[in-house]
Amino acid sequence: MFKKFLWLEWKAFTRSSAFGTNLALKIFMGIMAFIYSLGVLSMSIAAYYGVKEEMHQDPLVVVNKYLIYYFLADILFKVLLQKIPVINIRPLLTLPITRKTIVNFAMGKTLVSFFNLVHIFFFVPFSIVLLIEGYDPLGVVLWWLGAWLLIYVNNLINLLLNDNDFVFIIFVTILGGLVALQYYSYFDVTLVTGVFYQGLFDTYYMFVIPVVVFAGLWLYTHRFFTKKLYLDTGLKGKTEIAQAQDFTWLNRFGSMSTFLKNDLKLILRNKRSKTSVVMSVLFIFYGLLFFGGGIEVYDNAPMKMFASIFVSGGFLLMFGQFVPSWDSAYYPLMMSQNIPYRDYIASKWWLMVLGTAVSAVLASFYLYFGIDTYLMILAGAVFNIGVNSLLVLLGGAFLKTPVDLASGKQAFGDKKAFNLKTFLISLPKMLLPMGLYVVGAAIHSATLGSILVALTGILGIALRNVAFRAIEKIYKSEKYSTLAAYKQKG
Repeated sequence: MFKKFLWLEWKAFTRSSAFGTNLALKIFMGIMAFIYSLGVLSMSIAAYYGVKEEMHQDPLVVVNKYLIYYFLADILFKVLLQKIPVINIRPLLTLPITRKTIVNFAMGKTLVSFFNLVHIFFFVPFSIVLLIEGYDPLGVVLWWLGAWLLIYVNNLINLLLNDNDFVFIIFVTILGGLVALQYYSYFDVTLVTGVFYQGLFDTYYMFVIPVVVFAGLWLYTHRFFTKKLYLDTGLKGKTEIAQAQDFTWLNRFGSMSTFLKNDLKLILRNKRSKTSVVMSVLFIFYGLLFFGGGIEVYDNAPMKMFASIFVSGGFLLMFGQFVPSWDSAYYPLMMSQNIPYRDYIASKWWLMVLGTAVSAVLASFYLYFGIDTYLMILAGAVFNIGVNSLLVLLGGAFLKTPVDLASGKQAFGDKKAFNLKTFLISLPKMLLPMGLYVVGAAIHSATLGSILVALTGILGIALRNVAFRAIEKIYKSEKYSTLAAYKQKG
């Protein structure tokens, strides 16, 4: 039966209207996965010899001490980026296939995910080095198996955390709290967890703990999904009390107000859009990594301008990148009406302008790092409004991936949303302001660099009507291919 499931997924992949794009994406992702795996492999080898030569300590003890953060980062990475293959089981529930088989396939599919397999390039080479250096072979094998089972425990936790925003927020809060407590020397969690991970090697019985935890969590997760695997219970949509929101104050924008009201209601009522807004707020604090001077590689002018674009452009990048995919559920209905594309595009632009302006105001605490820093952020905000907002709208014409509004997953983007055109359009978003700033700083000063970035944004604002007309033509030429792509399921 599993072979049948795999055959069906292969058919869905090859028969998709975006097969060529998906195939190119698979190849690109494969190359990136290979490069990333090489990086993890080199880190694994350096984890032993680097610690031994630089710190003159037992590498296994040091690795075990900080392994708790490795596993916590793994969970966070999976929750944010790993796609859970649950939606594709809906057609199977009407066929004579047992629920147990469906759940086993869905859960088993996640076990062979890249997000799990990539850890082979860390634990396997590190274990081989340990064996070469004369560590106890049985202890190394038990340590490796215990660590690998804990990776799969993280995988099961991710399944249970899927779309549970409240639990995810608690998890992130705990993770941040542990890091802060250790950083300020109040409590070092590694002193406790390091003993456990070291015990996987030193003893032959602590290996039983990961085995029991994994087996128990597997049974619990299996029963959890099996009980919810009904069309009329676990998979039905949530019923909530409707709330009337008129937003009559937007009527001053004329015919465009209809689209603005629709977007605000979409943001307030749907999980995916709410997640994007929350993530865009977090982008405001992204600049602390660059302007604080704590990371040497970030402490330079180009990278600081790069950060300035992100600080004020969080909403533009998180929400704007999915125009018009946010409306994919009812896009065919919209296109059957007498709707002016110009007003539709302008409404999205004004919404991104509002989000960018609010972010720039909230980022005023960067004045702590000096007036020049905040001027960079303001210049980045103007550039986002005048240039990047138009590039985002242009890229949306070629982005034909529907958005599941009920899901909070993939707030940073969908892996199927990549294509060469959107990639090329996205390059000037970061490279152009960085280049302008460097040129201005080289000619005169950092202030001139910020002025050049801001002037480019002002020029984009002045020419926005010309840009709107060009974007409108592209949207109309891509209209029917977009409608066909939104009809694709799975």
